Amino acid sequence: MSLNLSNLPTYTVTQVNEYVRDLMDDDLLLQSILVRGEISNYKRYPSGHHYFSLKDETGVLKCVMFRGEAARLRFRPENGMRVVAFGHVSVFPRDGAYQLYCADLLPDGRGALDEAFERLRARLEAEGLFDEEHKTPLPEYPHKIALVTSPAGAAVRDMIRILGQRWPLAEVLVVPVRVQGEGAAEEIAAAIHAVNNRADVDLIITGRGGGSMEDLWAFNEEVVARAVYVSNIPVISAVGHEPDVTIADYAADLRAATPSNAAELAVPDRAEQKGRLADLRYRLCMAVRGRLEDSRRTLDRLRSSRVLRSMAAPIQERRMLCDSLRRRLETAFAGGMKDRRAALAKCAAGLDALSPLKVLSRGYAIARKGSAVVSSIGQVEIGDRLDVAVSDGVIQCEVKDKEERSWR
Repeated sequence: MSLNLSNLPTYTVTQVNEYVRDLMDDDLLLQSILVRGEISNYKRYPSGHHYFSLKDETGVLKCVMFRGEAARLRFRPENGMRVVAFGHVSVFPRDGAYQLYCADLLPDGRGALDEAFERLRARLEAEGLFDEEHKTPLPEYPHKIALVTSPAGAAVRDMIRILGQRWPLAEVLVVPVRVQGEGAAEEIAAAIHAVNNRADVDLIITGRGGGSMEDLWAFNEEVVARAVYVSNIPVISAVGHEPDVTIADYAADLRAATPSNAAELAVPDRAEQKGRLADLRYRLCMAVRGRLEDSRRTLDRLRSSRVLRSMAAPIQERRMLCDSLRRRLETAFAGGMKDRRAALAKCAAGLDALSPLKVLSRGYAIARKGSAVVSSIGQVEIGDRLDVAVSDGVIQCEVKDKEERSWR
């Protein structure tokens, strides 16, 4: 059987896509719908639009969130995060594909917030934003403290009151920001950067009072953590109650359990400092008194010393000592000279006994051939002239003959 298509109207692809879009736009269910799923293929384009998919065990739904709606998000979407998306389903005629146009995106319960928190914490920790060696010690006596917080909350009033009670010398500068809601994180970060441009602030406290995890979420934003990390001024993070921990707490130089606790950690206690000064004053007085007593005893000892009683006595003692040393030196010198004379006489007698002249006086003679002493007949020849030294002169001789003999 053949089909007769001549009576059927013909439509373009765009007309079909627009017709399907109109059908969806007329469906009230699709115009205001909540969809629960897991984010995948998440991409954020330079235009500010967010594109991703929501998936469950058996299906996938394409989604788009335009820049205006995305700017109001209070968390950063990531792949694998379970969320609930609100918006309407329609067709994009150019592609012929239907998708969910998101007007809002919420984490799917507290578990999703915890998951988002842990993912950001792990990533920033891996980058080194929480390293202890980067943290700066707080000034011991701050002169000016900037409070980056809401100007209308109870937290700022508590901090101002405690700072004034504990250390009224410190000047307090309130930098007003929103601490929850759209754009709060950006305001907090901008305020921290602005305070760093001042030369008179030496400590920053940022935080707010207690609330739900959603209320505190501005302090879990990456932009706040990075502003705290790059701050050249030490930062105390004081968010919520003691059990509450935020990403800003990890990045800060010091975490306080509450805003009130932050004020206590920021400045010394005036009463404690007064007590410390009083103790130092007492110890200083005791040290000075002890030094004066030692000096007085030394003065009394010197006053009663023999030197002050008789100025000439030390000189006489030195003179007597000099006389004694002189006598000892003269005695030692005389004894040394006597010993040296005796030793010299002994040496002279020994030299005299060994003198060749002494030998000559006993009847011996010394024959010389030129400058050489003749001690063997092998040194002379017949006809050689010799000088023979005797005790009282020299005899000049000529060798007429020589004969070898042994005198032993």
